[in-house]
Amino acid sequence: MRKLFFSESACKETKLHSAPHSWLPLDRGGLSKSAAHASGGTSIESLMKMPEPAVLPHFKPADYVDILAQIHEELESCPPDERSCLFLLQFQVFRGLGEAKLSRRSLQSAWEKASTIHEKLIFGAWLKYEKKGEEAISDLLSSCGKCSQEFRLLDFVSQVSTGSHDMGYDEGSDEFRGSAVVHFRIRDDMIACDRRKLAALSTPLYAMLNGGFRESYLEVIDMSRNGISPIGMRAISKFSLSGRLPYLSADAILEMLDFANKFCCKGLKDACERKLASFVSSRQDAIDFMECALELGCSILAASCLQVLLNELPECLNDEQVVRIFSSANKQQRLTMVGNASFSLYCLLSEVSMSTNPTSDVTLSFLEKLVESASDSRQKQLALHQLACTRFLRKDYAEAEPLFSAAFSAGHLYSVVGLARLTSLRGNKHFALKLLDSVMSSRWPLGWMYQERALYLDGDSKLENLNKATELDPTLTYPYMFRAASLMKRQSVEAALMEINRILGFKLVLECLELRFCCYLALEDYRAALCDVQAILTLAPDYRMIGGRVAAKQLRMLVLENVEQSTTADCWMQLYDRWSSVDDIGSLSVIYQMLESDTSKGVLYFRQSLLLLRLNCPEAAMRSLQLAREHAASDHERLVYEGWILYDTGHCEEGLQKAEASIAIQRSFEAFFLKAYALADSSLEPSTSATVVSLLEDALRCPSDRLRKGQALNNLGSVYVDCGKLDLAAECYINALKIGHTRAHQGLARVHFLRNNRIGAYDEMTKLIEKARNNASAYEKRSEYCDRELTKADLQMVTKLDPLRVYPYRYRAAAVLMDNHKEKEAIEELTKAIAFKADLNLLHLRAAFHEHIGDISSALRDCRAALSVDPTHQEMLELHHRVNSQEP
Repeated sequence: MRKLFFSESACKETKLHSAPHSWLPLDRGGLSKSAAHASGGTSIESLMKMPEPAVLPHFKPADYVDILAQIHEELESCPPDERSCLFLLQFQVFRGLGEAKLSRRSLQSAWEKASTIHEKLIFGAWLKYEKKGEEAISDLLSSCGKCSQEFRLLDFVSQVSTGSHDMGYDEGSDEFRGSAVVHFRIRDDMIACDRRKLAALSTPLYAMLNGGFRESYLEVIDMSRNGISPIGMRAISKFSLSGRLPYLSADAILEMLDFANKFCCKGLKDACERKLASFVSSRQDAIDFMECALELGCSILAASCLQVLLNELPECLNDEQVVRIFSSANKQQRLTMVGNASFSLYCLLSEVSMSTNPTSDVTLSFLEKLVESASDSRQKQLALHQLACTRFLRKDYAEAEPLFSAAFSAGHLYSVVGLARLTSLRGNKHFALKLLDSVMSSRWPLGWMYQERALYLDGDSKLENLNKATELDPTLTYPYMFRAASLMKRQSVEAALMEINRILGFKLVLECLELRFCCYLALEDYRAALCDVQAILTLAPDYRMIGGRVAAKQLRMLVLENVEQSTTADCWMQLYDRWSSVDDIGSLSVIYQMLESDTSKGVLYFRQSLLLLRLNCPEAAMRSLQLAREHAASDHERLVYEGWILYDTGHCEEGLQKAEASIAIQRSFEAFFLKAYALADSSLEPSTSATVVSLLEDALRCPSDRLRKGQALNNLGSVYVDCGKLDLAAECYINALKIGHTRAHQGLARVHFLRNNRIGAYDEMTKLIEKARNNASAYEKRSEYCDRELTKADLQMVTKLDPLRVYPYRYRAAAVLMDNHKEKEAIEELTKAIAFKADLNLLHLRAAFHEHIGDISSALRDCRAALSVDPTHQEMLELHHRVNSQEP
């Protein structure tokens, strides 16, 4: 079998097969071990070059709990027109924490609480952009008679008040000097107008037609040089009589708008704006009319144009005319375009542009406008830091430094990372360390501080700081990768694998999968390497490896040549085995391979989506569900996938409708399963259990494979447990285990426990731990069925395997408080986890502990932060009310 080691020159080639140094030795007989190590030494060295962790362009307050509490407190008392900006700030906090669901919810709240049309359209466009690829959901909702509001264009004409444009005088009391009718000559045309009615349009016209001007006495006034055509003047005359615009072309209305602007005719200007707004239907319309709107100060027309442009994000930012409108707008023009929502607009534009190309001139111009639009300290921290990050990426180091410094001085401590990098680039690592040490000495240190500090150290000191970074924040990726790469360089490949598996056990990171892929190549374990590269391609089909130089698809083809090909039957057997052993990444890989040849693509994409949800990859899961819908073999199968799409996006009732429509066409396992699942989740009525049981039994009578039937039996067992029917539940779990549904051990353990058989429950969970590849949850569940010392040991193992699981921290904190009455240590245990995990339960428990020791201000702070995570949590609301009443 051929060896897969990469030379430095090969890494630089884009066409692998034309590379002067082959990626794979040409000798099909293989290389000797010594040759492999000789060639592999330098090639592995080149692969293991670890880039420094990025300076993240996010709002990252040193104490996010404090900021969330401040935002919540301000939301309780602020006027309605400030709420959207506060929810935008909350969105930025959650974005910096990597909490995608919470940041999306904050954005939704900003849209819902918008007090102006401008805010409504900006946050609506932002939600649409965030949900890019989910447009199908809007179509599906429409098919169920429901509309997704944020995807709809706003009707400005009906929603913006016209206000009052009366002259403020009594027409009957004024005596006009001239004749009742005045004629306006426009070249060869004469347009007759009612002098009194026309004068009522504005103060300047009144002064001209009934003031001290010569025109007050003239019966014919020459208007040939005022930019108005005869058609436009006749329309103005009709408007003065009726207050309504006749049907005219856009050009004629633009003439009238210009006339209205010159003579300060507010009512006419308003009517012209509204009429022109109805003409804006394309990007070019929006560009053309926006220039006019900004020049003449037409806010309604500008908002209508803005909506069309934002509705086409991100594509419209490829249009130079669009970019010029946004990047060249001065303060007054921004006021016309978005009112007081300028900061929100440039937040959105910067976000979109950074995700496309963070170093582009477009990104730079938007961020500069963001800095100009920032009005308070927190907005300035975000804007200055983001602009500094873009300058840094562009290698504009002289411009980046004062920006990082300004953000840091404004209170954004994370900006010290940028200052330290710039100092290091100048060759002064010692001063970079001093910068970080000054920050760390002034407060409780965080994981990213030790990670950054490690960059300016070597040897054991570097590793000590990286280990400390992992201890304080186990979600940081760089320390694991550096340690694994260091072990690889020392030829300790198995140890490197163990290190990288630590993070892959709870956080699926593409770069870590890529590093593990390299480890497997070094071990010549090509099947395992294939597994990882196929998992990478499932998550990111266009992913490029080796520093972005080689497409992952090309590497897969090379590795595939060194792996024995599997038949479709072999693949199904591998899928059963990997699914049963709870090897989700392995299952993803098998499905990827099957999709190349299997005709049942809809079914496979659906299975893929289930795995991706388990791996906490909701966006990739939704993409797979939509592919399942596209490749459905029949209408009833397509309806099931549509039902799951709706259910997974929070539209449970509509998901049920799709399940029922599918059943009406053909009774199938998946349709009954979907209906049972959605019904169990949507109703708490006791009678629902009987219906769910019936639906799952119907599902089990329909043809399906062992993987899905095992899941149905497991779910049926859970319903029986909830109903107290333990014998039936045990039968379901045992039958599920017989067909390889390993997770049924957990259900059977629960049955043993409810029968007062703790030993049986413990043994059952031990079987799951032994079989499951990902078993942190199994250790956590087993901890409920043993004595205290074993419980502590199991929960310690949970934290080691998956530090994001919060129950162990809560248990240990409660145990310390109850056993030893050490309140401070209990609070520290919770604080350790809260530092990297914004979790409601952790904040709730810490708030209760603070209340217990009489620290009311800290308790109130945690309550407010927790309610930012979940504003509707009833127990949290009650605790907040109680603590709030105790505050002096």
